[in-house]
Amino acid sequence: MSINLSALQGHARAIRGKVVEMSHRAETPHLGSSLSCVDILVAAYWGALRIDPARPEDPQRDRFILSKGHAVSSLYATLATRGFFPESWLATFNVPGEKLPEQPSPGCVAGVELATGSLGHGLPVGAGMALAAKIKGENYRVFVLMSDGECNEGSVWEAAMFAPPRGLDNLVVVVDYNKWQATGRSNEVLQLDPLRDKWAAAGWSAHDVDGHDVGKLAELLAKTPDGSGKPVALIAHTVKGKGVSFMEDNNDWHYRPPTAADLQNARRELGLA
Repeated sequence: MSINLSALQGHARAIRGKVVEMSHRAETPHLGSSLSCVDILVAAYWGALRIDPARPEDPQRDRFILSKGHAVSSLYATLATRGFFPESWLATFNVPGEKLPEQPSPGCVAGVELATGSLGHGLPVGAGMALAAKIKGENYRVFVLMSDGECNEGSVWEAAMFAPPRGLDNLVVVVDYNKWQATGRSNEVLQLDPLRDKWAAAGWSAHDVDGHDVGKLAELLAKTPDGSGKPVALIAHTVKGKGVSFMEDNNDWHYRPPTAADLQNARRELGLA
């Protein structure tokens, strides 16, 4: 798959604009967490994943799990932009009875592989999917996007220690390491650092990466399996609220929705106004 960096960056700007608009319209929180992972999603959906929006249930498709389900607005915006469902549906985000709930639920729309939101579930299920591919002799890959705070969960490390001895080199974890959790800095809540070393010690091919270098992310994700025979962990160093200056590295945006003026200013900064 060829990588067009300018196109990837354009998708990221557009998706950030949609995410801010969705948060404003629905008056939902978790905006900072949604913005921090946009470049990772763009790198996956336009630079790495073997998928066909016209055949969302193709048994040979790559699987993508958004384990940090509170950031689902970014996934919905990505799936709509990629063609899995009409972009007009984004206006129904968090509307009771509609297709886009505030936390992803099973089969809510095409492209959502798993109900998530209770942190620590995505990687165990993803490891099971990757193991199933190995057992069946199939070539699909499984990508799991997690938050850094999610690495506090014991179920994450049980799955992390499960995957290497089973040779799950078709499994990729990307940790959105934006350095914030709900109540404070990630390393003030629990000692995550050195996070790359922890994944490497568990037997993964682990790498630090700039989580906003969409071209490099796409390149690394596309090269999985990477030849090491191990599952791959990318520790993606990101900025919470990335792309909107007054939201960047400000944990207030974990809780507050943007006003109409905030939306207008954000769109201007993103070059969308």
